[in-house]
Amino acid sequence: MAARHRRRTATIAVVAALVALPTTMGCDAVDKALDCVQTADSIADSVTDLQQAVENAANDPTQTDASLDSIENNLDKIGDKTDNADINKAVDDLDKAVGNVRTAIKNGDNTPDVSPVTDAAGELTKVCTP
Repeated sequence: MAARHRRRTATIAVVAALVALPTTMGCDAVDKALDCVQTADSIADSVTDLQQAVENAANDPTQTDASLDSIENNLDKIGDKTDNADINKAVDDLDKAVGNVRTAIKNGDNTPDVSPVTDAAGELTKVCTP
């Protein structure tokens, strides 16, 4: 619950910062930044779902795959909408971390370490913040 509250607070702060951007900044840049923030927020939700799925893997192992799929789909959305090198690096790092979790699961690890996914998602959120 606290993580969701912090994420919402961060999202509100980002939106407030975007509203305060100078009017000389093009609408495309603002739209891209908003898209990045919104998608990063969706990824944060997916990471939370992934953490819960890993904790409950014994009950329903398919939830872990569904959470990983959700993260990857959102990464594709960000990657398609930006040419920012920092954002692309953060997307690549998060994609690699997700791939490592998938590999661990495929190799029989029912409770893989998802902290690299969480860290990479946090970095993506940072680079999406103007």
